Formats: sequence, C-alpha cells, structure tokens
Amino acid sequence: MKLGIPKATNPLERRVATTPSVIKKLHKLGFTVFVEQGAGVRSNISDQAYIDIGAHIVESPQALWDEAEIILSVRPPETRPDGTNELDLFTDKHTLVTMVRPATNEELVTQLKAKDITLIALDCVPRITRAQKMDVLSSMANIAGYRAVVEAANSYGGFFSGQMTAAGKSPPAKVLVIGAGVAGLAAIGAARGLGAVVRAFDVRAAAGEQVMSMGAEFLQVDIDESGDGGGGYAKTMSKEFIDAEMALFREQAKEVDVVITTALIPGKPAPKLWLKDMLEIMKDGSVVVDLAAEMGGNCEGCVANEVVQVSGVHIIGYTDLASRMSTVASEFFATNLFHLLDEFGGAEGWEVDLDNEVIRGCTVLNKGEMLWPPPRKAPPPKPPVEATPAPEPEVKAAEKQEGGYQLWLGLVLAVIFAVIGMNAPSDFVEQFSIFVLSCFIGWQVIWNVSHSLHTPLMAVTNAISGIIIVGGMLQLGGFDDGHTVAAVLGALAILFASINIAGGFLVTQRMLKMFRKG
Repeated sequence: MKLGIPKATNPLERRVATTPSVIKKLHKLGFTVFVEQGAGVRSNISDQAYIDIGAHIVESPQALWDEAEIILSVRPPETRPDGTNELDLFTDKHTLVTMVRPATNEELVTQLKAKDITLIALDCVPRITRAQKMDVLSSMANIAGYRAVVEAANSYGGFFSGQMTAAGKSPPAKVLVIGAGVAGLAAIGAARGLGAVVRAFDVRAAAGEQVMSMGAEFLQVDIDESGDGGGGYAKTMSKEFIDAEMALFREQAKEVDVVITTALIPGKPAPKLWLKDMLEIMKDGSVVVDLAAEMGGNCEGCVANEVVQVSGVHIIGYTDLASRMSTVASEFFATNLFHLLDEFGGAEGWEVDLDNEVIRGCTVLNKGEMLWPPPRKAPPPKPPVEATPAPEPEVKAAEKQEGGYQLWLGLVLAVIFAVIGMNAPSDFVEQFSIFVLSCFIGWQVIWNVSHSLHTPLMAVTNAISGIIIVGGMLQLGGFDDGHTVAAVLGALAILFASINIAGGFLVTQRMLKMFRKG
C-alpha cells in the first residue's frame, strides 16, 4: 500500500505527518511512502532526507493523491493558497487519517462521506492503556503544556526562580495551573524546572496525587463532587461546585503571577474559568496562557492566535503551541501514526476491524458509511449467584499429623520437667527455670523475624545483650562457691554478648552512613 504525506499550507502549521526515522519503520510494515515536495521544511526536514531513507518526492498535490491510497495529514483537508481544495482530490479509493473533531466538524464529515472514503479520526482514538502509543492528543498536549510555560516566561517580566544578587532580590514566580491532565502536568513539570512555586487545580480528585508527586500544591474546594467524565476528561460540574471554584480562583488571583488554563470538555466549548474580575485582581504584568483558546478559551477576553492585554494582564491565546516545537512534535506525531497503522495490520494485513476497540473508536467513515459515534460497550452481565451451603472445614492429614507430634512432644517435656523438679537441687531448678524462660523469649523475639531483617536487627539487640552480660557477671561468683560450670557459662555469655554489642554498633554505623550525603 502507498502512503501520501501532503504539505501543510496553513500558516500556523509547521508539523509534518511522518519523519525519516519513522519511514524506516513504515517500510518494514510494507508501506511505500510518497511525500509532497517541501512537506518537512518547516519541521527542519529536507526533501533529501526523505529521499535518503527511500521515500518518493512528488511535486504537486494532484500527483500525491493519484499515487497514494492512504493520506496521512496533521490537519483536515483545506483550501490551499493557490486555490486547490484538497477535498476535490479525494476518490473512493482513499483512506484519510487526520485530526477531525467529528462532533464539532459535521460539515466536513458530510463532505467526505459524499466521497465514499474511509475516514480515521486521530482525535477519537480511545484513551485506554492499550492505545496510549497511538494517542496523538496526549503526545501533542504534552508538548503544548511545556511550550505554554516557555511562552509565559517570555511574556512575564520577572524571574521564574528566586534570585538574590548584589543588585537586589526577586521572589520566585507563582504559577497556577488549572486542569491537571496531560498538558497541565507537563506545564507543572516545566514551571517547577524553571524554579517557580506551582499550584494546580482539577475537578478530578484522582489528579491530586499526580500533582503533589511533581512537587506542586494541589488546591481543592470543600464540596465533595467527582469531576471525572471518563477517558481522562472532566465533566460539567454543579452550580454549587462552580461557585466554590470561582471563589477559590479569586483568592488565587491576588497572589499568582502566571495562570495556565487547560480545561476542555469533549464536544463542547471550553468552560469559562478565569473571569474578567479575576483579571482585574491580578497584578499588572501577570500572564494567562489559555490552552483552550481554539475551543473558545477558558479565560474571558482570550482571542485565538493572539496576545491581548486586559486590565494589565497579558492573555496568550496561541492555538499552535505544539506546532511551535515542530521538530519534536512531528516525530511524536509520526510515531503515534506508525503504531496506529500497525494496529490496522500494516500494508499486508490492512483491515478496518470493527471488533477491535481501538479501530472501532476512531473510524468515522468506512467507505462512505457513517460509523461515528461508536456504540457504547455494555458491561458484561454478571453471572447469577447461587446460594450454596458453606462446606464444612476439613482437617488435612498433615495438620492432624502435626497435632499428634505436638501432643507427644508436650508429654515428653512434661515428664522431663517433672523428673528434674523432683530430683534436682533447688539452685539448679531455679537456674534451669530462668534458662527455659530465656529460650522461650528469645525464640519468640528472633525466630519469626524475616532473614532479610537479621542484620538491622543486630542494631537494636544491644539492650538484650546488656541484660545477658549482667546475668553472666552474677554467675562469675560460682568460681568461689564451687559452681564452676555455672561460672564458665557466665563467662562465655559475657564474651558472646560483648561480641554481639560490638557488632550491633558497627552495623548501626554502617546503616547511618548510607543516609549521609557526601
């Protein structure tokens, strides 16, 4: 099969749908790649780089569409500056793989349906674990979140990290990130890397741990309401929650220097979260970067693709943040596409398998047949639970045998202790009792300890060893009283306990060194 890579002519688009390093992998899947002349120039990829890897360069869009069966594009079809409408180039042999937004781009989908083509929407790839490597939205959002901080730092009139110099000191910038999805977390990481004090808010409570793990403060409201809309997105919240949220933002507006908003709800305009009165509260020279500008923006006063100033605050509404890092963005985009084409079976086994959850989710048209939106998967029925009587506990043969051993051992020990008690001297019985008790205590303390803990355990047994030494010293008087055996045992107890104490101190010292810097 033949892949076609058109040149993006939109002035805001610098990315290209595939790169030389990914074409090498596409060849292994059996694809032949045709690239329109100049397609990679704005991503710093020359035509010669494509030729060197084995791609074919074509000079015109008509020639590209004539050759290719599958068109890989960053943006949906558009009218070029020379008047060429890419929609007119499609025939029923073509499959288009691109960003579509079918929920808000119904007219385009209808026009493509009339061409009887197959349309694969990259922005409809299910956000499930198995499809992460094909998720263009996440990879581009990651880049956009990082770039948002770069743009904010460029517009902000101060340091992001705290500075103390002979000329004076400057406190670190305070950054608020609204929405802790992929873009928000990338923004948190970038702002933290520049030394800013970062706070973040998200209606999904589960995002709190991720925010705090990156060293940022997670802000919450007092109303207990889940904002998880499924698929990694948020949902529209209740009026009570929104009122509490706005109150929180107004308090933050008094303190923060930079606000980065990322909130989107699938199929709907971006919710308004940073209002005009909040802009008036912010300090002059503060910055708001609105990543939702393309869908109407989270900030009042935001203008798509422009930087405007409202109440002394710079509002950045760029919609091409990922494209501004076109080299890495093209590489990520191309890698996502490679994995998606592999999911379809590659060139040899290409199939629109509607039983495949990933393929079904992103297939909008199949040879002109409308398949979007995909049906919701019903949860599997739960098997009926039958009441069954609880089985009576069975005693295993091994357990019976073990119980028999314990009984016989107990009887033997009872006989031994009885004989000793009736025949041995009273001093011996007293010492023997202490010996038996010490053995029992030692067994309870040491026997059930995991072998991996025996070494650190030595560091805390010095107290026990000290008691043993005291007992051994008391027995040394046996040399004068004729109790030579007891005295010798006491001396040995002192020796071994002293060795244990010395070893305990050495082990403790070694363990402490492991936690010392330098």
